Amino acid sequence: MPPTSANPFDQQQPIPGVKNIIAISSGKGGVGKSTVATNLAMVLSRSGKVGLLDADIYGPSLPRMMGTLGQKPEVSAQGKIQPILRYGMKLMSIGYLVEEGAAVVWRGPMLFKALDQFLRDVQWGDLDYLVIDLPPGTGDIQLTLSQRVPVRGAIVVTTPQNIALIDAKKAIDMWSRMSVPILGVIENMSYMLSPAGEKIQLFPKGELQSYLDAKKLVKLGEVPFHPSVSLSCEAGIPVVESHPQSKEAQAFVAIAEAIKAKLGPVLESISP
Repeated sequence: MPPTSANPFDQQQPIPGVKNIIAISSGKGGVGKSTVATNLAMVLSRSGKVGLLDADIYGPSLPRMMGTLGQKPEVSAQGKIQPILRYGMKLMSIGYLVEEGAAVVWRGPMLFKALDQFLRDVQWGDLDYLVIDLPPGTGDIQLTLSQRVPVRGAIVVTTPQNIALIDAKKAIDMWSRMSVPILGVIENMSYMLSPAGEKIQLFPKGELQSYLDAKKLVKLGEVPFHPSVSLSCEAGIPVVESHPQSKEAQAFVAIAEAIKAKLGPVLESISP
């Protein structure tokens, strides 16, 4: 038998046809990570082929956010799961396989198997970007993802206050330990604009910027708070589509451009 590698990251295998895998993460829940992931994927899809994978097995939100509730993926004769198509993107989530209110009560091995199936058994085809919306925290799914496939870059989403920064630091430390490049941090719900155009701080401004400066990391952008962002998600029409001229939508556009600049030209896909 061949010797077993002591390095678990030697197990990485690219997904045929997928050029860039981008992980959207957060240290804690409630910071708008899934909202950020869906809107960034929408913007990236305007200039390339994009897939969006909801890897939050316990709390999937993609079907509702993308207006695809009740849709079920088909399986090809070759046993490949056909992703759901919406807004020109290819979508996959455990939410397409179970009822919205049903709990997924699985131990670790079942999680690993589900993630592997979403990575290997979905007919992603040729993609410039596969955006993966991860569950909050620093657990099994994040570790398994980094071991299974080469992640081109990770993004950490946080809100401005220090109580959120505590957990954002943990997510940043996790990616660093797993040698995954950190593209930057997105400050969501950074402020709210008054009718007069003045910035109102919903949360106390913490020490995020000084922390990023010390770590030599970049803030990819700030997304303002507005009810239209969450209302658009509830309606299944992300704000970059429902209110494309809004300050919130334009913030997502600028962040997507910053991500593309950080990644450089789209790489050619590599077959394993």
